[in-house]
Amino acid sequence: MSSKPVDGSPHLLKNPAQQADRLPVAALLALAMTGFICIGTETLPAGLLPQVGAGLGVSQAAAGQMVTAYALGSLLAAIPLTMATQRWRRRSVLLLTIAGFLVFNSITAVSSSFALTLAARFFAGAAAGLAWSLLGSYARRMVQPEQQGRAMALAMIGTPLALSLGVPLGTLLGSAVGWRTAFGIMSALTLLLIVWVIAKVPDYPGQVGTQRLPLGRVLVTPGVRPVLAVVIAWMLAHNILYTYIAPFVSRAGLGNRVDLVLLVFGVSALAGIAISSRLVDRHLRAAVLGSLLAFVVVAVGFVGLSDAPVAIYGGVAVWGLSFGGAATLLQTALADAAGDGADVALSMNVVAWNSAIAGGGLLGGWLLNGWGAQSFGWALMALLAIGLCVAWSARRHGFPSTPRVLVSRRTTT
Repeated sequence: MSSKPVDGSPHLLKNPAQQADRLPVAALLALAMTGFICIGTETLPAGLLPQVGAGLGVSQAAAGQMVTAYALGSLLAAIPLTMATQRWRRRSVLLLTIAGFLVFNSITAVSSSFALTLAARFFAGAAAGLAWSLLGSYARRMVQPEQQGRAMALAMIGTPLALSLGVPLGTLLGSAVGWRTAFGIMSALTLLLIVWVIAKVPDYPGQVGTQRLPLGRVLVTPGVRPVLAVVIAWMLAHNILYTYIAPFVSRAGLGNRVDLVLLVFGVSALAGIAISSRLVDRHLRAAVLGSLLAFVVVAVGFVGLSDAPVAIYGGVAVWGLSFGGAATLLQTALADAAGDGADVALSMNVVAWNSAIAGGGLLGGWLLNGWGAQSFGWALMALLAIGLCVAWSARRHGFPSTPRVLVSRRTTT
């Protein structure tokens, strides 16, 4: 007997038993590429501030506000745009976000006005906010419930790739061909991605009026707030360290090897994704608690050994391993908790995540100026302890002890 995905999409699986372990890889990698472009577009200016500043006639500090404008666009637009497009067909929304990158990266590439450039960056960030609220739930709709965690892991693989490779590759590219050409190449990639999505990514209907849940109702759904609290605590800790990784590793004499440190982080994060993809469907709670605990151990080590290069490399490797699956684990937990309100909940996740990025920069800067980079370990321990306690206590909703595969089967039978 044939079966179909739980979202009611029309395509049938001729042999469900045979295809139980098969994923729509081409479609999921298109989503991963979308995530890579989101992060790549955000971080591209970071390694090119001198060139961008000279090209637009502004200081490097002012040029750095291109990153701020992007994050602000994501922060402010994610929830409103997600709510406004709930009824639209899903592929149309996805293509709209990618087209946004095409338009606004192209404007950035040719603009000679700093004000226009900032506006383009803001709207590119808005496109990213909508994309992030869409990607996780889109990946889940492509597969059976027992495959949803693995599907999200593959769809999220673009994030650590962009985080670890985006800035150095962008810097290399910008230095070789100029920062404007680098943004032009990003536009060309989005054009190819549009073709890829049209060819390989299936379409799904939006939510009808009876399915659409208001923001307030989704927020009070059991489990949603604990997951968001863990997102904020975990990502605040991560972004304090990630944003100020250069001054932190300089204490161990690695100030000129930041690129290698970030490469270790990126490779470890990829390994973390591979591991989490195997654990997320049956051991989500254990994976979250284990990842947080591993990061706590790293923080403890950084308190006493932050001046030892071997400890830095080892700690960064474990940090990357624990962080690699974070997006998959947390978005899966949030979507499971929210149910039909998954898109709205994931838009809240965008806000929480970007707030943590901004908050990590502010808090890390305050700590660096007041107590130096050696204070980071203590701050990380405090934040991660909060996240660990919240995750541990959310045993019934949020991070349930029952394997999510069994929960999914109960809700779909």
